[in-house]
Amino acid sequence: MIVERIWTGNSLRNFNYLIACPDSGEALAIDPLDHEKCLSTAKAKGWHITQILNTHEHHDHVGGNMAVVAATGAKVIAHHKAAGKIPGMGRGVQAGDVIKVGKHIELECLDTPGHTYCHICLCAHAEQPALFSGDTLFNAGAGNVHNGGDVNALFSSFTEQLMRLPDNTRIYPGHDYLETNLKFTLAREPNNAAAQSRLAQVVDHDPSMAMVTTLAQEKEHNTFMRLQSPELIEQLRMNFPDMDAEPDAQTVFKHLRTLRNSW
Repeated sequence: MIVERIWTGNSLRNFNYLIACPDSGEALAIDPLDHEKCLSTAKAKGWHITQILNTHEHHDHVGGNMAVVAATGAKVIAHHKAAGKIPGMGRGVQAGDVIKVGKHIELECLDTPGHTYCHICLCAHAEQPALFSGDTLFNAGAGNVHNGGDVNALFSSFTEQLMRLPDNTRIYPGHDYLETNLKFTLAREPNNAAAQSRLAQVVDHDPSMAMVTTLAQEKEHNTFMRLQSPELIEQLRMNFPDMDAEPDAQTVFKHLRTLRNSW
């Protein structure tokens, strides 16, 4: 499996992805907003885009669909409940469904509501596992729930699905927010050595060369995966003084999301 990450360079800091089979040259495009870059990259690599996967229905993830379909005839795949919300949608998928690319690549669909109720993450169960997480999980962060989402569903997607994946899973999110998210972690956990070290590596980084983290690293520096941290809870109490002495993980997650909304 070949993963080509495409930096769009837009104000929303989107990443697009091509997943290609080296044997057949077939490729899957994930959220190809910048259709020109996706098409030109595929052409330069000698790949043919046969499928598009939209992680969810927001315009900055589906806006390039029809241009890619017009150029390639690719089939558009999305959450089975997103019909009517996504341009050109031809196949609806749900949890456990598999998307095949070329001869050998198989990608499992995870139903991960929270950012929206129709959100799909793709998981590659390969020798080097990978998660294409859209706007559910970011490097060092979590998606917002402003436009059709729910924070309780997002918490469940994190704790019941994503955090149970293998620790060596490489994380490929829909946006580059790593530097800002690490600064948010350090505002909650000033003594987090992993976040301090990684922030030093990425300050003023070139997003086209952005770090690819693993789930093990996320558990070290992603505050939304560190819900039992005593330092984190102590810092939260400064913003939420009525919080229980030993708050449950869901409460901590919700308070973090509230703070991140205006941070």
